[in-house]
Amino acid sequence: MADTDAAKSLSGLLNGITQKVYYNNPDITEELLKNELYLEMSQDEFSALHEKMRGLLKSIASADMDQGQLDAFLTAQTKRRQGGAGLSSEQAAVLTRFWKTHRTKVRESLLNQSRWEPALRGVSWRVDVQAGDRRGDTAHSGAVALVELELGRTGESSDFVCLEMDESKVNLLLKKMGDIQQSIDRIVHHSPQKSEEA
Repeated sequence: MADTDAAKSLSGLLNGITQKVYYNNPDITEELLKNELYLEMSQDEFSALHEKMRGLLKSIASADMDQGQLDAFLTAQTKRRQGGAGLSSEQAAVLTRFWKTHRTKVRESLLNQSRWEPALRGVSWRVDVQAGDRRGDTAHSGAVALVELELGRTGESSDFVCLEMDESKVNLLLKKMGDIQQSIDRIVHHSPQKSEEA
């Protein structure tokens, strides 16, 4: 029975930490969790447990661990138990069940917290051919790209920005986007081209 109560308390603690950290619930406090779940535990012991579980959840959530990764991570944590810093196998089992249930919602919350506002909701484009004006001015005739960007904040209606570009502006835009992609690739891959050539 004591193991069942310990599992329920730990599950409640994980839920409370998740509500506060990932779902931004300001009503959940460390004091509330202690009073509701671990009243018999000293404040120092509870603070240590709270910080340990918060840190473990942060590691699990930031890596968006799948079942295999989670099992390996928790196995390593239970092996640290001899030093007093790790997890018991019961705690690991509770964490496994908890993450299986909450992974999708926590991931969605992290994605929502990391989005810039306003966000790009959609892009549509087309190419039109402009004819000369009534006076016979053909200087502005030719193909133009019309690009419509849909921008908006969460829960608000969209704003639309329309751009009109001739062929030279489209080519310049494509060149700039290519330069940005190359810069990103250099940063992400961290591999100098000279080492590839050697």
